[in-house]
Amino acid sequence: MDIIRATGLRKDYGNTTVVKGIDFSVRPGTCFGLLGPNGAGKTTTLRMILGLCPATSGELRIFGQQLPAYSTQVRARTGVVPQLDNLDPDFTVAENLAIYASYFGIEHSVSNERIRQLLEFVNLSDRANARIGTLSGGMQRRLTIARALVNDPELVVLDEPTTGLDPQARHLIWQRLRDLMTVGKTLLLTTHYMEEAERLCDELAIMEQGEIIARGSPSDLINQHVLPEVVELRSQQKDAHNLIGDYQGLEQEQAGDTVYIYGHDVQALLQQMDTISGVNYVHRPANLEDVFLKLTGRELEE
Repeated sequence: MDIIRATGLRKDYGNTTVVKGIDFSVRPGTCFGLLGPNGAGKTTTLRMILGLCPATSGELRIFGQQLPAYSTQVRARTGVVPQLDNLDPDFTVAENLAIYASYFGIEHSVSNERIRQLLEFVNLSDRANARIGTLSGGMQRRLTIARALVNDPELVVLDEPTTGLDPQARHLIWQRLRDLMTVGKTLLLTTHYMEEAERLCDELAIMEQGEIIARGSPSDLINQHVLPEVVELRSQQKDAHNLIGDYQGLEQEQAGDTVYIYGHDVQALLQQMDTISGVNYVHRPANLEDVFLKLTGRELEE
């Protein structure tokens, strides 16, 4: 049974349709990513999944139970990592977890052992009695993830879990999230970090203006939408694309002072680049960010 199944899911606010009849499903023990630019409808979709706002039409089932009728039961089996940390500064690290456990009616004997395990899981055992204000941003984020696991949820919803963190903290959180999947947890992730989505997600849905415009595994999306090799070409000349010859099988896009050139074999192009002065280039494999920008645009929307 799918952990999440949405069919024709739609949300209107007055005369504005924010989510336009989307369909998707999330398999148990996987990480499913919702990607899209700001205003694409990701947050509204999360709010419907969490039972915070009812759908205008369509059907949404979590654990096989229809929402919003079974929102309370679904929330008891779900953990949530919000976009912004909302830990209580008046309590210690361990007290934050204990208070949250009390909301689920978990007995002290059970919650005490679970808190010990969770603090070990997020590398905060030595900070159990510390006040929130003494923690770094990465520590607070890890504590927020631990709090989301207090009720031993089957589904964990993560809204941009590593925004603003340094690379070390981000990689530690990625490892912990992968650990959760190895023990059968299902993750629903929104993120603006394409590397994060590529590393964590088994499947992705890219949203634009309330619709799902692409869906698949990261590798499938890359293979379907962009050619495998990329050359990023930068030049002080305005028409940088005129510096290169006419090579068969290459595609190019320009954004500002950068030309993105895609192809199956770019060796001849690279040899030419080495003969042109004033040109900088990077040769790399195509990635999920290339797909995202191709489908949603390289320019900011008004």
